[in-house]
Amino acid sequence: MQEAQSEIYMHIKFFLEEPSAEVTLRHILPKILLPDIICIFHAFEGKDDMLEELPKLMKGHQWIPDNWRIIVLIDEDRKDCHELKAYLEKAAHDAGFVTKSSAAPDENFQVVNRIAIEELEAWFFGDVEALHAAYPRISKNLQAQAKYRYPDAIRGGTYEALERLLKQARYYKSYLPKREVAQNIAQHMEPSRNRSKSFQVFVEGLKACVGEESLV
Repeated sequence: MQEAQSEIYMHIKFFLEEPSAEVTLRHILPKILLPDIICIFHAFEGKDDMLEELPKLMKGHQWIPDNWRIIVLIDEDRKDCHELKAYLEKAAHDAGFVTKSSAAPDENFQVVNRIAIEELEAWFFGDVEALHAAYPRISKNLQAQAKYRYPDAIRGGTYEALERLLKQARYYKSYLPKREVAQNIAQHMEPSRNRSKSFQVFVEGLKACVGEESLV
């Protein structure tokens, strides 16, 4: 009976650049999707690992049935986002998939490729309330400062900016433990208030996978 139900429910397989992205999504997806959507995660060990292995894994998923979708999420990392998107699209097309970007208006798609600009940490800056809830010494009015006003356009890298901010607030002395930070912030995130454009585009693709309009 359980196996039969699994065949009915919508499945979304996420290919993610690193484990901190999985930690983040495990917290925010229940706030976006209905509870009967089954989410499966494959986290790579960084961008190089993902770019090398993704084409092979895509071809290994040619068996997916009609009620499955694949979402690929990767950081821009100050790379050419058009070249990066083209690589992801080619990996999907070479495996025989139709992507959301290439699908005709009346055509079903199986794959959504999304880029966090410029890194996942931009999504954290997009929800200052969550950032403050996780780390109260961070100002609630952080977004009023010009350099943090546009989360996807923070100069010098969003990871580096978050690292500096948390070190200045005396939360961390050396390196930033990405999974711990993601856990602390993501549990407080509310998708509907996130100001990151790349987060909003991610949610739009996510909702399209299940035939719903975006919440943001």
